[in-house]
Amino acid sequence: MNSNSKAYIFIGRSGCGKGTQTNLFIQHLCEHDHLCHTVHVESGAILREYVKSEGYAQKLCKDILDKGGLMPEFAIVGLWSNYLLNNIKEGDNVVFDGTPRKLHEAIILDSSRNFFNWGKPVIVYLNVSREWSKARLVARKREDDTDQDIENRLNWFETEVMPTINYYRESPNYIFLDINGEQTIEEVRQDIMTKIGIN
Repeated sequence: MNSNSKAYIFIGRSGCGKGTQTNLFIQHLCEHDHLCHTVHVESGAILREYVKSEGYAQKLCKDILDKGGLMPEFAIVGLWSNYLLNNIKEGDNVVFDGTPRKLHEAIILDSSRNFFNWGKPVIVYLNVSREWSKARLVARKREDDTDQDIENRLNWFETEVMPTINYYRESPNYIFLDINGEQTIEEVRQDIMTKIGIN
């Protein structure tokens, strides 16, 4: 089956601007396709929607969310896998925002590459330093955030997410873009567009 659909994965440290750049990118795709054949996969939003319904698993997930804990991988993978199966139509582009994170999640997601005929997905790595990320997180700190919470998040990125980034960087099955995230929002956006090769 032939398809012009593409997959894009935005990944980077907390505070790097993934959400902002993902939304700007989707907006650009939709402006050039009036039907907006683009599916946005953002695990946090999918999870928050899931726990609104009644059920035992939903309650367990909500308890973890309310305590600020880490969701078990099987639940996250199950949710975004189900979302993909139920929402993607032939020819749709797919934009992942911060998903996957752990290496084995990336390997599982890789099996969807041929299934949906995405060719070589584009990895948009918003590269910012730990210090830059920490300054952003401190500046936007929520009331329930502590300095230790921020340090834990930064440490978790180094131990859990960096192996995923290195996997994508070294794989011949992906197009890896290393984007300097320590620029203005518009400069980052332009950098992404230029390296992807779209206007």
